[in-house]
Amino acid sequence: MYKLLSHNDLDGVGCGILAKLAFGNDVKVRYNSISALNREVEWFLENDEKDTFLMITDLSVNEENEKRLESFYQDKGKVQLIDHHKTSLSLNEYEWGYVVVEDEAGKLTSATSLLYDYLIKHQQLNPTNAISEFVELVRQYDTWEWEKNNNQQARRLNALFYLISIDEFEEKMIQRLKQEDFFYFDEFEKKLLDMEDAKIERYIRRKRRELVQSQIGDHFAGIVYAESYHSELGNELGKEYPHLDYIAIINIGGKRLGFRTIHDHIDLSEVAGKYGGGGHAKASGCSLTDETYKQYVTDTFHFDPLREDARQNRFNLKRSSFGSLYQDRTDNLFLLYPLNEQEWAITENKTQMAGTFPSYEDGESFLKRTFAAWLVKDDVFVHYLMDEVKNS
Repeated sequence: MYKLLSHNDLDGVGCGILAKLAFGNDVKVRYNSISALNREVEWFLENDEKDTFLMITDLSVNEENEKRLESFYQDKGKVQLIDHHKTSLSLNEYEWGYVVVEDEAGKLTSATSLLYDYLIKHQQLNPTNAISEFVELVRQYDTWEWEKNNNQQARRLNALFYLISIDEFEEKMIQRLKQEDFFYFDEFEKKLLDMEDAKIERYIRRKRRELVQSQIGDHFAGIVYAESYHSELGNELGKEYPHLDYIAIINIGGKRLGFRTIHDHIDLSEVAGKYGGGGHAKASGCSLTDETYKQYVTDTFHFDPLREDARQNRFNLKRSSFGSLYQDRTDNLFLLYPLNEQEWAITENKTQMAGTFPSYEDGESFLKRTFAAWLVKDDVFVHYLMDEVKNS
């Protein structure tokens, strides 16, 4: 008999689906939040027999349960923990711990992909095209490779996961992966997902107008309150405001703080780790504690939202050889323009600022971080140029 304790997100439930494909009625699966796992492990150790094989996927245990699992294992108990989070690497010290962040080919892993390899290696599951495609979609979504590869199938799989109950999602996927030669969405799911995409777009458009900016430690964060679509929201806001190191998403009802980034220069598992949380380099989270509440809520609540760059300009364009005009909340105007192919300069109210920048992106980042400036509409730009002509 097997018992699987896994996370309650797509990657964690992907593990449950694989376990049921491999073991059928011989496995009991329970999905847990990060905080609930340790209670489940304690209950197992106190109540289950040693002939039950305990598997833990996509989650890590606390120090106390780490020691208890080692004692259980040394006493001939059967246990296997499979995870892919950097914060769990210390568990590789144990024979029952298997934590891999990146495989030998340099590809980021997910718990689902690691469990799939484990089951195949131990001849407990026969690989098929449909299962392999499903596992890869889960892996790409969980590691954010879907965004780099523009893999909309992976994004839509996660959207479907949150649109229906876990039980229904499990049943649909298990039946499909057993019977079909390849993975697909049926016609009803496609229509449902199209409607959801439109809903997400409207949600992001509204939240874009609520984003505030704050320097927290050495990084600039964009802070927004949201209870839904965290990954999609974090991805879109990150692309909209690339000068921000990461997006912090506050879920007041869930008392959670999520972190998302599109950048490679920051590891969000380390940011979350400072507050007792964890996760991946590009997506992590932690509980909303007194400390995080002060830094991300109390200290930023009075800030005005960032102004959006003008979207439908014909003349005041980014990276223009004529210069790009920005404005701040006190009506200061900044012209970011090229001196040559290697240097960009800025004038503030037509007065040259000291220093230059090696690229347009560096100059714009400086303006947005320092002044929270935005690209103005064409009419402001035209009036600015007309004043320049008159003065000259």
